[in-house]
Amino acid sequence: MKKFLMITCFFFGGLAVSQAQQTSPVWPGCEDTEDKAKCFNEKLSAHVREHYEYPMKDNEYIRAQVKVSFDVNEKGVVVVKSVEGPEPLVNEAARKMLEKIPNMQPGTLNGEPDSRNFSTTYKF
Repeated sequence: MKKFLMITCFFFGGLAVSQAQQTSPVWPGCEDTEDKAKCFNEKLSAHVREHYEYPMKDNEYIRAQVKVSFDVNEKGVVVVKSVEGPEPLVNEAARKMLEKIPNMQPGTLNGEPDSRNFSTTYKF
């Protein structure tokens, strides 16, 4: 009987965890779209194109690949976690671009605001 109760507890506990309702952060302007995650990605791509400023050295643009990681926290604020790449000036330009991402509606977990992490690589 104890084994049955133990198995039942694990089963229903696992079922409750697997049914957690999770939503993505909502970028300004994506509130009324059906696929908010797709809209988020499109707005992020547009933001990168509009706000990244190529650094220059000796009258030449510096190019490099960077890996970035940022959170959209429980308040909808973007917090840059890391920017890693071989060129410090490109890293700094990428960080500045990320810091310009607008505040948004945070993602939720079971109806409560929740922090979300995003990581990607860019070639500038």
